[in-house]
Amino acid sequence: MNKTSRYKLVQPPHRFGLFVLIIFFISMSPPIQAETRNPPKNVILLIGDGMGLGAIEIARQLEYGKTGVLHLEKLEHVALMRTYSANNYVTDSAAGGSAIATGIKTNNESIGVDANGSEVDSVLDAFQNNGKKVGIISTNMVVDATPAAFGASVPNRWTGGANIARQLFDNRIDVILGGGASYFEADKQNGEDLIAKFKQADYGITTTKEELSSINNPAKLLGLFHPTYMNFKLDKEVLHSQEPSLPEMTSKALDILSRGDKGFFLMAEGARIDHMEHAADITGIWKETIEFDQTVKKVVDWAKNRNDTLIVVLADHETMGTSASETMDIKALKKIRVSAEYMSKQLTFDKNNEIKPESVVSTFKKYAHISLTDQEVDQFIDNVKKNKTLVYPKHQIDWEIGSTIARHHKAGVADRSIRAVSSTGGHTANMIPVFASGPGSEAFDGVIENTDISKIITKAAGVPFTPGQHKTKEE
Repeated sequence: MNKTSRYKLVQPPHRFGLFVLIIFFISMSPPIQAETRNPPKNVILLIGDGMGLGAIEIARQLEYGKTGVLHLEKLEHVALMRTYSANNYVTDSAAGGSAIATGIKTNNESIGVDANGSEVDSVLDAFQNNGKKVGIISTNMVVDATPAAFGASVPNRWTGGANIARQLFDNRIDVILGGGASYFEADKQNGEDLIAKFKQADYGITTTKEELSSINNPAKLLGLFHPTYMNFKLDKEVLHSQEPSLPEMTSKALDILSRGDKGFFLMAEGARIDHMEHAADITGIWKETIEFDQTVKKVVDWAKNRNDTLIVVLADHETMGTSASETMDIKALKKIRVSAEYMSKQLTFDKNNEIKPESVVSTFKKYAHISLTDQEVDQFIDNVKKNKTLVYPKHQIDWEIGSTIARHHKAGVADRSIRAVSSTGGHTANMIPVFASGPGSEAFDGVIENTDISKIITKAAGVPFTPGQHKTKEE
């Protein structure tokens, strides 16, 4: 081959030919926007109150064994979330729920207000102001911390229940399901029957599982199934409960909210995971978390093939450092059929209001299958008398029962003495996992703040939202 021919083989192609090659390779490559999906029409936020990694792992092991998989673990995207509040390293549910709902940090015990006490809009307000239907569900009272943070604003969670109930009505939230009926009744509403006002405003009203199932999907729905907290999953059979489950409430809410042309925002809370953790009730943590996980499945199945729904699953904080310890006696814990709270109500008292030792022995034997020694019985009674808790004092006895059982079965949980001096009743600063699926879910990645949740959701959905913006609705 001569020099000229060799030169022609190695010289750069003509500019026009190079341009053609570039166009060819671009046409053969997937477009950059191929993975970009349309903004979600609907957003479903599922909150397992207090549900840290320990509760998730306990539920997985007790329900499915060592190699099992929960439904929430199957969501495509995962992040870790910090939870501190404005005035504490460790948040309570009010400040934690408010940070998720409003996009700003606030003080413990505050709901839907900033750290200075000014009322601010929530992500639910933003979706409602954008013409979408909205709903809140909780196995807690709908006027308590997490659900209230999305639908109301009060300076203090402990004194604001009646005011929250009125705000839920004034804000015309489309679906409200859960406990807390007593706060809507006349004796807490200055003689006014707030439930009757909901009815006059064309809300369907339900109070039992059967009524919820049979109601003919009204435009708006109020379901109040217990005067205070809804019953624990563990206790529903022994109490002959007529309450719906969290998956059943969520399914009905989806039926109603999905009727809107513009989409919806729904927050559903598995609230009693946290209450079981406060009591160190490992069996109860398992049952409450599994019911929450079944709700995740219900939502994922509903959204499947729609391509218009963002699903986000998280917790507001972690409680009691709950962990699936190596020593945990899974077999023994699975034999327990009622909650520590139910057991506490089986104890009897003498004329001096002292717990009768024989009732302690019989209760632990019958319900927890544990034979306490005389020394353990005396210690239990002494703990109840001496170690007062800073919050939820009426649960002092069942918390002691749960801690006694957890210690006996070597379960991983913070010591009862730590809980007793905690202003949150045993919450921790542990980061919690966030799972997400659907359009916009790819933004849930890495380590984020709880205040990022509402920002990510509204940005994905194209809904205008300014964290810290003062209430825009007319009171």
